[in-house]
Amino acid sequence: MEIIRVPVLSDNYAWLIHDDGQTVALDPGEAAPVAAAAAARGWTIGQVWLTHWHPDHVGGAAELRAAGAHVAGPAAEAAKINGLDTLLAEGDRIAVGSLDATIWSVPGHTAGHIAFHLADRAVIFTGDTLFAMGCGRLFEGTAAQMHANMRRFAALPENTRVYCGHEYTLSNARFAAVAEPDNDAIAARLADVTAMREAGEPTIPTTIALERATNPFLRSVDAQELAERRAAKDAFKG
Repeated sequence: MEIIRVPVLSDNYAWLIHDDGQTVALDPGEAAPVAAAAAARGWTIGQVWLTHWHPDHVGGAAELRAAGAHVAGPAAEAAKINGLDTLLAEGDRIAVGSLDATIWSVPGHTAGHIAFHLADRAVIFTGDTLFAMGCGRLFEGTAAQMHANMRRFAALPENTRVYCGHEYTLSNARFAAVAEPDNDAIAARLADVTAMREAGEPTIPTTIALERATNPFLRSVDAQELAERRAAKDAFKG
């Protein structure tokens, strides 16, 4: 298995997942850089997997589909995503090469948001639900839904690698240091993330172990605390 990070748009990450001669493009916000990254490796994109309907995640799907890729995405958002060939919901499975992904329903950021969990490889693609040191804005769902998602993510093995949809970690880390000022792990990670970004390095993937220690949303004790932290982050200027 190979997983390739492809920066697209301003701060999005699309992902190429390659195994046994087959390739998936996950959340291609635009087609050209994703197709170029695949071509540079001699890969052909046969599938597109989408976590939710927002244009910065699906913007390149139609072009990749026109080039021959099969597009799969959330059944609950089929009315908002043109050209879905396969509709996915909680508990469904989808494969590429020898890899098998189980679909998680993780509403909150959008009403039908899904995640792709490759349990046997300890990998999960979380779109805009779980970020490094953060979570997605509650555009279409509730704090209770997002808190349930966070509990579910937190229960994964600590070595699980988390691939999300944006490079938001520095802003999230600065907020986390305010949300939990006495958390030494957050202070240390803020320093690490600051150095990485100053060097132009990506901060994704993260791990469940890191998020358990430093993500104030994953660490929220209940939906009320998550709601308060989410509202504070929405207004945060740091």
